[in-house]
Amino acid sequence: MRLLTVLALIFLTSAIYAQLPEKAEDVSPLLIGEKIPETQVLTIDGKIVSTEELFKTGKTILIFYRGGWCPYCNTHLSEVGKIESELRALGYTIIAISPDAPENLKKSVDKNKLTYTLMSDKTGALAKSMGIAFKAPQPYEKLLTSNQGEEAELHLPVPALFIVNQESEILFEYINPNYKKRISGDLLLSTAKVFARKD
Repeated sequence: MRLLTVLALIFLTSAIYAQLPEKAEDVSPLLIGEKIPETQVLTIDGKIVSTEELFKTGKTILIFYRGGWCPYCNTHLSEVGKIESELRALGYTIIAISPDAPENLKKSVDKNKLTYTLMSDKTGALAKSMGIAFKAPQPYEKLLTSNQGEEAELHLPVPALFIVNQESEILFEYINPNYKKRISGDLLLSTAKVFARKD
């Protein structure tokens, strides 16, 4: 019976992975107003946390980035860091999520001098549930394995930013398949001010 359960889980995981889009341009993200399905991510210390627990404290700015190896991601993480105090004053929690293994998150924190929270979506469960995961190009295999771990799947999230409320509902989203393009700090702050006033 246990073997059948294991085989079923393997089949289910394979089926989900097989359905991943081939290209970043083909993803189908959740829309504004939709609720983020409950799933789990890992803290920098490797502890499991549910998304429901993440969002329950108030409005959250949720950032998805490709990994600490991506210079465009590091630039964006640093830019958000520069307006962190203003975002926190508006009542936001900031969480940035990547497929990097927990032990590699600290490198990004130190490198970019970040004081907001970085978390690991190592399995891609959250990115997949939000419709922003896609199959990474084959040349990324070695890079992803070294950052995600030996058991890494070949997937990446499309870089994205969401504003989420306490009920896990999406209030705002910025998603761009071109990983070189990110929402600017100025636009993020202006948008955050608008949604901070809405309850």
